[in-house]
Amino acid sequence: MKASVTPVSLTLCSLLIVLGLSACSGTAPREDSYVEPQPRETESFAEVQTEQQAPVEQQSTIRVKQTRPRQYTVKKGDTLWDISSLFLKDPWYWPEIWNSNPQVENPHLIYPGDVLTLVYINGRPQILVNQAVPAGASANAAPGGLRQVKLSPSVRRNALEASIPSIPGDAIRQFITQPRVVSEEELEKAPYIIGSDDKHLILGEGNRIYVRGELDKERVRYTVFRPGKKLIDPDTEQLLGYEAVFAGEAHIDTYGDPAIGRLTKTQREVLIGDRLLPTDKSKISNLYFPKIPDRKIEGKVASLFDGIFGIAKFQIAVLNRGSRDGVEVGHILASFTKGDVVYDRYDQISSRDVQLPNERSGLIMIFRTFDEVSYGLVMESTNVIQVGDVVSTPK
Repeated sequence: MKASVTPVSLTLCSLLIVLGLSACSGTAPREDSYVEPQPRETESFAEVQTEQQAPVEQQSTIRVKQTRPRQYTVKKGDTLWDISSLFLKDPWYWPEIWNSNPQVENPHLIYPGDVLTLVYINGRPQILVNQAVPAGASANAAPGGLRQVKLSPSVRRNALEASIPSIPGDAIRQFITQPRVVSEEELEKAPYIIGSDDKHLILGEGNRIYVRGELDKERVRYTVFRPGKKLIDPDTEQLLGYEAVFAGEAHIDTYGDPAIGRLTKTQREVLIGDRLLPTDKSKISNLYFPKIPDRKIEGKVASLFDGIFGIAKFQIAVLNRGSRDGVEVGHILASFTKGDVVYDRYDQISSRDVQLPNERSGLIMIFRTFDEVSYGLVMESTNVIQVGDVVSTPK
């Protein structure tokens, strides 16, 4: 007796054969490939991928924003921090998402006109630079209507100065080129101006000066400063040092007691009694690499620069932790506004004061460190940052 064949069974058999052939013919993507979705007609700030496509361990560290640009063209005036904020919830992870090309010197650098594309490579979010449609790339049809593009290395030469800075350089320029904190011992030992050629008490550029104290005869250029406000530790109330108020620059012509020099530049009036320190020859860098400290750091805001009651984004905070506490240039610390103390009058058992939790108010990136203090630039702020606010390693 022959078995009857129905149309339904034929359909099922055909489907199984097709699925089997598809499974056998499928190949895993190469490690040097990424899958890029085709743009939608109305796509301007559309999603390239969803966070569910990233591995679980990546979601707990590098968190990609749900709303982000599919591509972004770098403009003059951009910073890496601002660009990273478009793609990432935690912008300090930007060094980990750039797709580094070993044939390109300084692969993390980007320039105005560069086109950035966020994709996933082997499940990890990556930013590709000028490779949304790579020159000479082979594009193959991929399942699901996606295009698989093979990455090809390329070489590019650009002036380092033309690259996009990590943070706004103008906000911290004076803190890089001029000494900002001196200890009490440094202040006492620093050479000082005792007089001038015209017996003036207030001096300016071009004035001859006479200096007493121990000068380094290997140097001729010095910075003129006077002690500013004291930096007091909010926790211990001990003196951390003095802010050095920059007044100008001097050139020593003749060494002796007193030495003879001249003022080559003044930013404010120079006074008899002002001190001298060797000029800091370091240049401002636009290559700051934000990073989370590898250990827990806790401290407080000890002082504000150009702020009386509080500061916000792109202003300077002085912290009561420095290099001896493990603070490094590039470290990202979160700031917290201390919670209020409220009286719980609804507690039926024991009415008492209750300390409300601290609220995160911003993110601070360290750009200069000293032994006991460090200077940080406020990169983000959701509330006013004040003296005494807590800073710690972000969670």
